[in-house]
Amino acid sequence: MEFVIKISQFLLSLSLLIVLHELGHFIPAKLFKTKVEKFYLFFDVKYSLFKKKIGETVYGIGWLPLGGYVKIAGMIDESMDKEQMAQPPKPWEFRSKPAWQRLIIMLGGVTVNFILAYFIYVFASFVFGDSDIKIDSLKGGYQIENQVLLDAGFKTGDKVLAINDQGIEKDSEIGQYIIGAEQITVERDGQKKVIDLPENFLGQLSDEGSKNLFKYRYPFIVESVPDSSLNKSVDLKQGDVFVAVNGEPLEYFDQYEEVLKTFKGQTITVDILRDDQKITRDLKVNENGKLNIFRLIDGSRFVDLGYYEITRREYSFGESWAAGATKFTSTISNYFSQLKAIFNPKTEAYKGLGGFKAIYDIFPDFWSWEAFWKLTAFLSIMLAVLNLLPIPALDGGHVMFLLYEMISGRKPSEKFLERAQIVGFFILIALVLFANGNDIFKAITR
Repeated sequence: MEFVIKISQFLLSLSLLIVLHELGHFIPAKLFKTKVEKFYLFFDVKYSLFKKKIGETVYGIGWLPLGGYVKIAGMIDESMDKEQMAQPPKPWEFRSKPAWQRLIIMLGGVTVNFILAYFIYVFASFVFGDSDIKIDSLKGGYQIENQVLLDAGFKTGDKVLAINDQGIEKDSEIGQYIIGAEQITVERDGQKKVIDLPENFLGQLSDEGSKNLFKYRYPFIVESVPDSSLNKSVDLKQGDVFVAVNGEPLEYFDQYEEVLKTFKGQTITVDILRDDQKITRDLKVNENGKLNIFRLIDGSRFVDLGYYEITRREYSFGESWAAGATKFTSTISNYFSQLKAIFNPKTEAYKGLGGFKAIYDIFPDFWSWEAFWKLTAFLSIMLAVLNLLPIPALDGGHVMFLLYEMISGRKPSEKFLERAQIVGFFILIALVLFANGNDIFKAITR
C-alpha cells in the first residue's frame, strides 16, 4: 500500500509538471500561428497508450515515463525529422518565424514551471501555513549518529547556530543551507564551537547514505510490549515515560541505548512517569542489550513534555504572496547552490546525483496534500532550471542559439543545429544514465 501511495504521488506530480511545461511551449506556438503536430505526455517510442487527433495536433500518452514533448513543425528537435527540414520553409513552421517569437516559444515551458512553483508556494502558505521547530527550544540538542558528522567533530547534544555566515533559527533551515556549507557553528555545553567541514563533505554524505543528519532527541515513551519480549508480563502502559535506570536520571532514548549495553542479560530498575506520578518497575535486558519494548513517537507529547517547541505561522491571503515569493527565491538559490556543488569535482557532490528513483523517494509513504504540493513546487523549479542548461536538445540549448542569432544577426545553419542536437542528445542520455545508474548503485550497495 505504501508503494501505491508513493508511486501515485510521484506519477501525478510528474504528469502535472510535464503537461504544464509542454503547454508553455504549445500556447505561444499557437498564438504565433505555428503548427504543432504532436502533444505528448511521456514518450511514444513506437507505441502510444492513447492518442487522438484534434485539428492539426495529435494528443497522446506514451508508455515511457521519462518526460514529454510537443513536436513543432519546422523545428530541429529530438525527432530529427530530416525529411521535413529538407523541404522549403512553410509560413506556419517554427523556422519561418521571427527570432523573438521562436525565443518566446522556447522559453514558454520554463516560464510556466517558474510561475507554477511560485503560485504553489503562495497557495500552500495561505492554506497550510508554516510549522517549524525553533532551534533554541531543542531541550537536548540533536542526536548525532551519522558517521560523517561524527568524524567531522559533531557530538550528540549539539545545537546548530549558524551555517557559514547564515544564522539558523529554525530546524528546516539546516536542510536549506547545508549544501555548500564550509563550516557550521554549534552550541555545545553552553559554548560556541566552529566545526570546519571537509571539501568533499557532500560526497562523504552520499557515500554514507543516511538521510537523517540531525535527529531530534526523544524521551523513551512506551508504545507497546510485544509478546516476544522478556518484559511482556510487566505492568507497562502506553504513554509511560522512562526517566531513570537504577537511580541514574536519563532524559533521552539515545542515553538508554548506551546504558542498556552495560546490562546485557541483567535485570534493571526503571523509574517511570505515569500520569504525573513516579513508579518503578523491574525490567529484563536481553542478550543484545535491548528491552524489546516499542517506543512511542508522538510529536505533540514531546512538545507537552518540553522537549522542543513548534512554531506555527498562519498567512492572510495578502501575506501569502510575500511568503510565497520568499520560498520561491530561496528554493531557486538553494538549487543553484546544489548545481554549483555538483559541477565542482572537489566536492564529490555528483555522487549524490539521482534519477527517477531519487525523486520517487522524496515523496512520503502516506498521502499528504501539503507535502505533495510543496514537493511539486520544488520539482517544478528543478525542471525549469535543468531545462535552462545550455545543452543542445534542452530548451536552454535552443535559447542559446537563438540569442546568438539575435545578437549576431546570423542564423546557425540547419546542418550545424542538427549536429548540435545529436551531441546534446548524447550528453543528455549520458546524464540520465549516470543519475539513474547512481540510484541503482546505491540500491545494490546499501
